[in-house]
Amino acid sequence: MSNLVIHNVSETTGNIKASRPFGMRDKLGYLFGDFGNDFFFILVSSFLMVYYTDIFKIHAATIGLVFVIARLWDAVADVVWGRFIDTRKAGVQGKFRPWIFRMSFPLVISGILMFVKIPGMSDGFYMAYAFVTYLIWGTLYSTVNIPYGSMASVITSDSVERTTLSTFRTMGAMLASLIINVIGPLILFVNNKADSNRFMLAAIIFGILSIACYMACYKLSTERIRIPEAQKNKVHLGTTLKGMLKNRPLISILIASLTFMMLSMLVGAVNVYLFKNYFGSASMLSMAGLIQTAAVFIAIPFVKSLVHKFGKKEIAAAGMLLSSVVYLTLYFLPYLTAWQFVLISAIGMFGFAFFNLVVWAFVTDVIDYQEYVTGVREDGTVYSVYSFARKVGQALAGGIGGVAIGSVGYDAARSVQTKEALDGIYTLATLVPGIVYLVIFLIIVFLYPLNKRRTSQLASHLNEKRLGGA
Repeated sequence: MSNLVIHNVSETTGNIKASRPFGMRDKLGYLFGDFGNDFFFILVSSFLMVYYTDIFKIHAATIGLVFVIARLWDAVADVVWGRFIDTRKAGVQGKFRPWIFRMSFPLVISGILMFVKIPGMSDGFYMAYAFVTYLIWGTLYSTVNIPYGSMASVITSDSVERTTLSTFRTMGAMLASLIINVIGPLILFVNNKADSNRFMLAAIIFGILSIACYMACYKLSTERIRIPEAQKNKVHLGTTLKGMLKNRPLISILIASLTFMMLSMLVGAVNVYLFKNYFGSASMLSMAGLIQTAAVFIAIPFVKSLVHKFGKKEIAAAGMLLSSVVYLTLYFLPYLTAWQFVLISAIGMFGFAFFNLVVWAFVTDVIDYQEYVTGVREDGTVYSVYSFARKVGQALAGGIGGVAIGSVGYDAARSVQTKEALDGIYTLATLVPGIVYLVIFLIIVFLYPLNKRRTSQLASHLNEKRLGGA
């Protein structure tokens, strides 16, 4: 499919101006978007809990409740903001980019405020301060992340190039993760203890880097797909929801993504006990994480060519099947060493890397399908519904790892776990992922309808319609 360049119509003059062709500038711009997002998102995900427990002296269970409430609120904020964005007219700079520019500054300021400790205040004050600042930061995060995620569907209509945007987005997130998780602990802790001033310093440093990334995203990206004037009438929410119920690609990719996310949370929790207790080597956990990251980077060069030849659905399904076979095989090899387990599981990690790398491209195709069903383009609303479902899933699945570990008989009071508990941990780390990856494979193959041919037909149909209505 050719890389069609959609013309931008100036809101003020009515003159038609040709956009520059999609290229590396857009890919780097989109990479910087999630690079900026995850400087704070991963800082919060990895270290905010210890900041609250060790510096604010808030009980861990209380913090867990705060996080659940905040995630549910964030899910609602996503939909509200997505709906709001879809009611705005596109300006000269596009429909989504201006909001990244406007809202990134208050977002970063709110992030820094989370790590401010006012000395000498009461426990109740610190609890209230933590709740309010975390809630504000999460809400403002929606105001940047929703337009950023929605923007991919209007940068290019080319299905293969959308895959490269998804790939570069994943690369941005991974780069931020490496920086935060490698450099973060060196800044945040003094003599193995969380230091309030160091947390504040880290928040300011990562905040400045985050702003720089957001500005790069704003400057380097170009929105090419504009809604024809005939489609700009306000759409009732009921019409939108009816369209979503008919949007089989949206429903199926939501189910697949939520299943994948819940499994990732389970495996993340179980792996600590797998290496610490089953293999007796907690240090191998970091090696497993490093190899998992390496597996994704190894997969990256192959994604675009494979999607061009076979399609997104096809390579994501093949990756899930490979992962399923690897983990089911591991289940029947219970006497491996830690190194053998890590090396074999790396093949499975390579498999599910393909799903991770194209999932955001799936979302852009789902947005196109919604336009096909309803006749109206609602990038922000559809993307926010996808984000809403993910956040609700995160909130509900927050304790899945603890429940699973408890169900196999793990007892923290025992210095040596029973054989039944150890076998149960190994089963959770191998058989369960093997089965779940197989289920995701079946969802993609039998429920998700947009194969390579149908995706190409959908893009061609919408491009013709847009040009006809421009």
